[in-house]
Amino acid sequence: MSQHVPPIEAPEHPQALLAAPATPASETPASETPPSNTPAEKPRSGRRRALYLVALVLLLAGAFFWYHASSAAAASKKADGAKAGKGDGAAIPVVAAQVQTGSIGVYVTGLGAITPIATVTVRSRVDGQLMAVHFKEGDIVNEGAPLIEIDPRPYQAIVEQTEGELTRDQALLANARVDVTRYETLLKQDAIPEQQLATQRATVSQLEGTVKNDQGLLDAAKLNLLYCHISAPITGIVGLRLVDAGNIVHASDTNGMLVITQLQPMSVIFTVSEDQLPPILQKIHAGQKLPVEAWDRELKNKLATGVLATVDNEIDQTTGTLKLRAIFDNRNHELFPNQFVNARLLVQEKTGVTLLPSAAVQRNSQSTYVYLIKPDNTVTVRPIQLGTTEGDQSEVTSGLMPGDKVVMTGGDKLQEGTRVVLHAATNQSGT
Repeated sequence: MSQHVPPIEAPEHPQALLAAPATPASETPASETPPSNTPAEKPRSGRRRALYLVALVLLLAGAFFWYHASSAAAASKKADGAKAGKGDGAAIPVVAAQVQTGSIGVYVTGLGAITPIATVTVRSRVDGQLMAVHFKEGDIVNEGAPLIEIDPRPYQAIVEQTEGELTRDQALLANARVDVTRYETLLKQDAIPEQQLATQRATVSQLEGTVKNDQGLLDAAKLNLLYCHISAPITGIVGLRLVDAGNIVHASDTNGMLVITQLQPMSVIFTVSEDQLPPILQKIHAGQKLPVEAWDRELKNKLATGVLATVDNEIDQTTGTLKLRAIFDNRNHELFPNQFVNARLLVQEKTGVTLLPSAAVQRNSQSTYVYLIKPDNTVTVRPIQLGTTEGDQSEVTSGLMPGDKVVMTGGDKLQEGTRVVLHAATNQSGT
């Protein structure tokens, strides 16, 4: 007799057949509900994780492709911009300068000070009361102009007294000479002894000495009288007055009454290095007059132009420098005593050299170069060699020819082959 077996219900998820072993129906009560963490729930969790992983991979892949697409677009845009930069529509405006032939000077610059050729402190040479002052502070006085009057009356009295003594002694001398002539006649007649004539001759010699002494005293008295009238010993400018009228001055006073400083001509004493001395001495020994320019402290304004006058006779061993003196006319009083200046001595004048503005010169760690403008208005980097640089001009010894055009401003935006437009052409010749 056959046994009836109840049918087995198919599971909700076919995968469960693979995940869970079969359980006999007799061991599982029909009323029992499986718990939530049964093996039937585990496939669901695994599938979610797989889905999350796939989504993450797709997200990363999308970000990767988006980054590379953006980089490619930026590179393409940059390349297009660079390509457009070489076109006429995007040409870079620059200021150009033309290389020319001209002259440039080789200068030696030294620090110096304006030193007057003559400075006189006026002092009294006699004692007396200062009666009058004929100048004002800061006046320019000429040589021989009256400055100060000292009371002359005491010295005038001495002059008159000495003149009286001189007149008396001259009369005595004349009488003694007459006696000598008379005694010579009597001696021939044997009327007097010879000793009397000799004594008279000695008296004449003595009186001659007295007259000469009186004459010297008179000259000294007249000189002291002259010293009462003080005049300007040189032409120059008067400084601050040191005494006033009414004061008693003495010849022994250490302080003067005024100071006069010569302004025309004026000199500048400056120093140069001993290494710069040989070409200077060579020019001096050849009889050449070397021009010297006096500039202000900042080397912005030229004050005056003069010539080199002399060179000191020894080098200062502590500094290795030598002093030079230059003379300036100073007609307009541009130079003032003790003023600090920069002296520029022209040693050589180079003519017929190639010049360009110093602003056009570019430099890096390897070379010195310029941006040369080609006929098609593109630029190329041209290495150059420089010689003398003076002011805003530089001598080019190699790399450029007269007539070449170079970029003076705007070079920071340029590279090899960049197209430019001449915004404002300038002429910066050194002549």
